[in-house]
Amino acid sequence: MQREAADTCIKTEKLTLGYSNQEKDLLFYELNLCLNGGELVCFMGSNGIGKSTLIRTLAGLQKPLSGGISFPANKSGIELEKWISLVLTDRIITSSMTVYELISFGRYPFLNWKLALANDDKRIIEEAIQATRTESLIHKSVNELSDGQMQLVMIARALAQDTPVILLDEPTAHLDLNNRVEIMRVLRNVAKTMNKAILVATHELDLALQMADILWLATPDKQIEVGTPEDLVLNETLDKIFRLKGFDLKTGKVNHAPFRNREINLIGTGYEFLWTKNALDREGYSIDVLAQIMIEIVYDQNKLEWRITSSSFTKNALSIAEMLDFLAKLPYEPKPFPPPGQVYLSKS
Repeated sequence: MQREAADTCIKTEKLTLGYSNQEKDLLFYELNLCLNGGELVCFMGSNGIGKSTLIRTLAGLQKPLSGGISFPANKSGIELEKWISLVLTDRIITSSMTVYELISFGRYPFLNWKLALANDDKRIIEEAIQATRTESLIHKSVNELSDGQMQLVMIARALAQDTPVILLDEPTAHLDLNNRVEIMRVLRNVAKTMNKAILVATHELDLALQMADILWLATPDKQIEVGTPEDLVLNETLDKIFRLKGFDLKTGKVNHAPFRNREINLIGTGYEFLWTKNALDREGYSIDVLAQIMIEIVYDQNKLEWRITSSSFTKNALSIAEMLDFLAKLPYEPKPFPPPGQVYLSKS
């Protein structure tokens, strides 16, 4: 069971979800989970396992089969729209609405029958715009927005709703890397600076490992494993659930099969060393401190060079591409590729 903090915003008690009570139709069984203020939680699992269903159930859009969802004792009677805001991936189609008008819709649960924005409403909207850095977009038509801009605007609308809890279903789907990073950074900053409980259903494992406070991992046995990203990597829970093929979670790198019978002694430090090793791994070389061929990363008169030496030659390369080209021209006996499912690891 996930820990309950003093500022817990949502707690589930034996929550069971699915299409019917038959075992084959259950998605999750008797979940006991907490969403706490100030935490960014990333919810992960394979396609079709029930992530969207849980998000919609927590938002009150879908009824569970059994169990319940509770809020703090003094908030038990509050309307859900004043406690939870929801961001889905569905794109809004409109011909004339401006971005500011869309963001302002977040205040509608709090307005009277006149639907007039008070000064306090305008202040909250402005804070949401600033938090998502969408100031340059507010006068644009919604139809003019890119996918990444649209997601930021929808998050701003959720912030304008000013709820303790924000639920998002795949907010980075179909976005490029720059926009994916920006969305996750905004969500993390909002969780920390505004003490929001934020739950994000996502497939972005690389970003979740670096930005989430807590991971929820949907398991094949209809449960959810909960923990900090680092613990779930080190205790191999992530490996067991996702059964990653050729990706080493402990290093965050793809394991490449050395297909050349050639070992390299690589000497260097910093980013230059990491990216040089990445290139050598990808091109099928093994890294071994006892190798006869040595590559030393050096700065000669502030110019970066790769000094390649052995008992029979010395070569200075001015780029990784030049280094790889020189190595590729050296004779070697190729190794067979490993059979499917098997990965040869380079020596450290």
